[in-house]
Amino acid sequence: MVLSEDDAIERLASKVIDRSLPKVEWTHAAHFATALWLLRNRPDLATPLEIREIITRYNEATSTANTDSGGYHHTITLASMRAAAEHLRAHSPDAPLHAVLLSLMASPLGHSDWLLSYWSRDALFSVAAPRAWVEPDRAPLPF
Repeated sequence: MVLSEDDAIERLASKVIDRSLPKVEWTHAAHFATALWLLRNRPDLATPLEIREIITRYNEATSTANTDSGGYHHTITLASMRAAAEHLRAHSPDAPLHAVLLSLMASPLGHSDWLLSYWSRDALFSVAAPRAWVEPDRAPLPF
């Protein structure tokens, strides 16, 4: 799915919410596109509890088990939501969402391993981190 238009981002987010997005389309960019859309358009669904529910149910619908080693990961999700919120705040409220996403993906956040600047691999992929927030052990998040 090409995310170069705001309508495409809205369709993507809607498909995640209704659990109809094909798993192959649930990419790093799709995660951030969904986060940005939720933060701007449905902040009621961008809370930690709601986003956990959305992703957990989406994973179940796509036959992805939510376990200690796969599926929903609370620490990664909350860090990513915080990063997306900060990136969104840095843009004008009327900036096209696809432009915000493009900017985000061109930043260090666009690299799927960006979290390893803040967490060691052991901490981020511990048994505790998918279940609950684990504080960064390398450097504090800048947002």
